[in-house]
Amino acid sequence: MSDNSFQIFFEELKLLVEKFEKKQLQLKMESDLDYDSVKIFGEKMDSVTRAKIGADDIAELAYTTAEHHPYWALLYNCTEIIKTILEKWNDDLTSEQLDEMKWNLKEIQNTISNIENKLKK
Repeated sequence: MSDNSFQIFFEELKLLVEKFEKKQLQLKMESDLDYDSVKIFGEKMDSVTRAKIGADDIAELAYTTAEHHPYWALLYNCTEIIKTILEKWNDDLTSEQLDEMKWNLKEIQNTISNIENKLKK
């Protein structure tokens, strides 16, 4: 494929989106052409659901990153907290979930301390 193949695809996609918008279909399209990325959201998409999708993408990175990576524990524990918060966005957190988040926070602090110690050496 040529370097501008994604740009051509994007232009065609914009036309398709415009066609459906004229038919009163509520769509939102976001793009980052520097990274060949396009997101299209329908009318049922809300900000919490979008955040959950983003958190799932971050979780995938955290779950597939080797534990020896210096930032793995930060990413993993932050992601666990974020996923819990988003899952319970419209409900109350349980005491068990709060305890898990406290444990995640301790792990985050331990990891930050380890990184700081490596910087001092």
